[in-house]
Amino acid sequence: MSAAGLLISLGIIYGDIGTSPLYVFKAIISGRPIDEALVLGGISCVFWTLTLQTTFKYVVVTLQADNKGEGGIFSLFSLVRRKAKWLVIPAMIGGCALLADGIITPPITVTSAIEGLKLVPSLEHVPVIPVVIIIISILFFIQQFGTNIVGKSFGPVMFLWFSMLGILGLLQLVHYPMVLKALNPYWAYKILFDNPEGFLILGAVFLCTTGAEALYSDLGHCGKHNIRVSWVFVKTMLVLNYLGQGAWLLKNFTGLMVEENPFYGMMPDGFRLFGIALATAAAVVASQALISGSFTLISEAVRMNLWPKVRINYPTESKGQLYVPSVNWLLWAGCCFVVLHFEESSKMEAAYGLSITIAMLMTTILMCVFLITRKVFLPFVIAFVAIYILVEGAFLLGNLSKFMHGGYFTVILGSLIFSVMWTWFKARKIKNRYVKFVEIEDYFEIIEDLSKDESVSKYSSQLVYLTSANFDSEIESKIIYSILQKQPKRADVYWLVHVDVLDEPYKKEYRVMEMVPGILYRIDFRLGFREGQRINILFRKVVEDMVKRKEVNITSQYRSLRKHNLVGDFRFVVLEKILSDPRALSFVERITMYYYFILKKLSLSEEKGFGLDMSSVTVEKVPLVLATTESVEINRVNFESGNGVDQHFQAVHHQTI
Repeated sequence: MSAAGLLISLGIIYGDIGTSPLYVFKAIISGRPIDEALVLGGISCVFWTLTLQTTFKYVVVTLQADNKGEGGIFSLFSLVRRKAKWLVIPAMIGGCALLADGIITPPITVTSAIEGLKLVPSLEHVPVIPVVIIIISILFFIQQFGTNIVGKSFGPVMFLWFSMLGILGLLQLVHYPMVLKALNPYWAYKILFDNPEGFLILGAVFLCTTGAEALYSDLGHCGKHNIRVSWVFVKTMLVLNYLGQGAWLLKNFTGLMVEENPFYGMMPDGFRLFGIALATAAAVVASQALISGSFTLISEAVRMNLWPKVRINYPTESKGQLYVPSVNWLLWAGCCFVVLHFEESSKMEAAYGLSITIAMLMTTILMCVFLITRKVFLPFVIAFVAIYILVEGAFLLGNLSKFMHGGYFTVILGSLIFSVMWTWFKARKIKNRYVKFVEIEDYFEIIEDLSKDESVSKYSSQLVYLTSANFDSEIESKIIYSILQKQPKRADVYWLVHVDVLDEPYKKEYRVMEMVPGILYRIDFRLGFREGQRINILFRKVVEDMVKRKEVNITSQYRSLRKHNLVGDFRFVVLEKILSDPRALSFVERITMYYYFILKKLSLSEEKGFGLDMSSVTVEKVPLVLATTESVEINRVNFESGNGVDQHFQAVHHQTI
């Protein structure tokens, strides 16, 4: 924990939850006359939601589930996935909901900020939608250059923003201190159970905690101690602002309907333009946090084989900062669609709340398993799960009530993303079912003989195969077929490379096994799920180390080149599986594989996904399911000159010609 760490945590983590005062109270009072029960009940619900949901669930409990200092739903999944296979479902659903949140957050926050211009004389006619799209487009455009320079200003901007929230709220609170009664949970109970629209209000209240998931997702950037201490300041400023908005409403509009946003309404007229500018800056910070989080989420999903391989760039040297071009522009297109489709921030609220509610429910399920595996006191685990299933289930019902008003967008978007994740995951299971492994020891002698057989033209000096065999005693039969039978491939040295993705985020280590001295080697890479799989670079680094240790000789064996001590050529062979006989699969599996191959065409190829040098890669197509002759029956006939059968075949032959 440090002063710099506290400032950084303000900039990275709290952008989303920090901009919630822009739209939460506006959603609570929308279409309702202002009275004490509505305002005090709304504030009470917000305060206790922040306390139960954000403070206790995330800051106190969930931050304990750090994976070597990293957080997020996939980090949590990696900690518990060996306990039960079905846990991949809540992990995928949560990931999809967070990606949907990444599409909805920039539009709602930026639109809410720019809508404040309607309250500024001479600027009330500025078109909101074009301005929002321009800001969002600039934000997505700069992602490819890295966000180091912009990121350094995030902390001071958010410190100024939270200070402004607290001061504005305090100024209203001193004029109407009676609003402090709202901290009593009685008012939350009263509005939820005495008001016929209680559940509708609950859907609006939930928006106050939408950024809570970011507390956990960005754990690795700031550390749990910085997050916990800075949350005290953030929560204080947020509560003061909500109290101030309530005081302003009760003091000026009791019994009336309010159209304007109370957040901007309580600002002094001369300060409003500056407030809007600062709100826009805070909205950009919130959007940036969700965009960066989406990049990290996708990169983790790719490593865990839950998403098609996509190009991942590293625009700066900063650890953990990455850029995913395909996701960046998909998010941009989605954000622009949301702005054009909904037009107003108030119409985006239902879609926004529903996505993050689902993500939080999935985190609760995974946390339950995590707490059990850590042998936490069982009554505490039961109480934790019961409370949060009940609370988040109530929020889910509250948001589902707005399904036709925008919630449908989240369901459609999340379903599309889930279909991609599930298909990629399921197709891998289907492929693995048809992978046949053989004992590699049975082929040591044949491979050695082939390597020394000068009657076979040399295919490459160093021949490298990527293998999925987890045990070094096994090898895919298709690799053996490729080396020995499908154009026998003679090489001086054969390499088998296996990549094992670990359950921890950052680790790079390898193991080398010499199988046939000087001829056949196996390298096992153990990489964290947040490490880039740049196999070409990692492999060459390992070979360099082995040469320095004099464990292998990679000098070209061609006489003309060996005399000059030149390194031999390297060639990677990648086996690409194709569906040659779909009849062997069930109807559902067939559809899954067809969808998978469509996704595969749109995604990065295997060789590019592993970072291989394209000039030294050979891609061989192999059938996923080999057609067998076991169920084929055919009769053999003998041909005798002049008999009817012979004449019949001669007639068919004549017609064919």
